Amino acid sequence: MLAIVYTARILGYELGLARAIGAVAFAAGIGLIMALIYRKEESLKDSSAFDALATDSQGRKWWQLITFFVILVGILVFAASQIWIVTGILLVILGFILWRWFDRGELGMWMKETLRFTRLIFPWLVVGVFAAGIITTFVPQDAVSNWVGGNGLLANFIASFLGALMYFATLTEVPIVSAFMDLGMGKGPTLALLLAGPALSLPNMLVIRSIMGTKRTLTYIALVIVFATLTGYIFGLITQ
Repeated sequence: MLAIVYTARILGYELGLARAIGAVAFAAGIGLIMALIYRKEESLKDSSAFDALATDSQGRKWWQLITFFVILVGILVFAASQIWIVTGILLVILGFILWRWFDRGELGMWMKETLRFTRLIFPWLVVGVFAAGIITTFVPQDAVSNWVGGNGLLANFIASFLGALMYFATLTEVPIVSAFMDLGMGKGPTLALLLAGPALSLPNMLVIRSIMGTKRTLTYIALVIVFATLTGYIFGLITQ
């Protein structure tokens, strides 16, 4: 969610919204296709799994947990959009929720994990900004505009394929892709790179292979590249 909001702020709301929709479509579409291809190998899952989520270990109901996360997402979105009145209202509601539904131990753990997460991401974000500066300075503009500057299927495929091989730490893909856009990358290939990049990487492929096996991993990689290529191409046509 944070990456999507960051994308909208830096690259424009069109790309931010397209990335959000594309991410959900990827999850549903690729998941369904994988399930259909390998349905004979899948064992039946426990249909009562939702019952385990009806309440958590502290006795909170499912609707309380959903409300809590919706408020957090709302604060993130409206604060990034600088709509401060709505953000303030949501913060007041959040304070009430934390007071009524959570104990001090849980709040302390939340703050501890938030600090750990910040320390983990911030250095990589700085690296991403530095890499964006290197790209802008040393990558020839003609190379970018020639290969991924238009909105053809080949340009979107190249962006998807390269994105699948690259490794992006959380949020670093945004300044890097912004640098490519400054060099002439089209909107379609930009979205294709944003969708394929965080979904795959060479280290990611190795981990997935160790869990899913070679056959399923190759199928997943192919589906991500195809979905990213087609999504970028369609987005490029819409935004022309």
